[in-house]
Amino acid sequence: MKKADFIIIGVVAVIVSVLAFFLYFVNADSGSVVIVEKDGEVIETLSLEQDAERVYEFDGETNTLVIEDGKAKITDANCPDGICSQHKSINKSGESIICLPHKLVVTVSNDKENDDDIDAVA
Repeated sequence: MKKADFIIIGVVAVIVSVLAFFLYFVNADSGSVVIVEKDGEVIETLSLEQDAERVYEFDGETNTLVIEDGKAKITDANCPDGICSQHKSINKSGESIICLPHKLVVTVSNDKENDDDIDAVA
């Protein structure tokens, strides 16, 4: 490979890195609500602006959701693997925490009624 090939590869790598940075960090909206679903049905919608702690119990299955400093996190769960309680806090629109054994889904969303925005995939 020639020197010009390395320069072209370097320029392309820098452009891709800058685009990825803007798509991931700059364009990400902070959500305003947390939607809690069990078996596909919405149980509760909570504001991220107000600190709260909720314990969800269904047939011996327990998950504790904590909203603090504008972020939501499952802090405790009695599921066998406990992966949901090890997940990082979420606050950006579209992020979610899923407890598969308990079929509990916690998703951050904007509180807009119609979601006609163009997404990054489109």
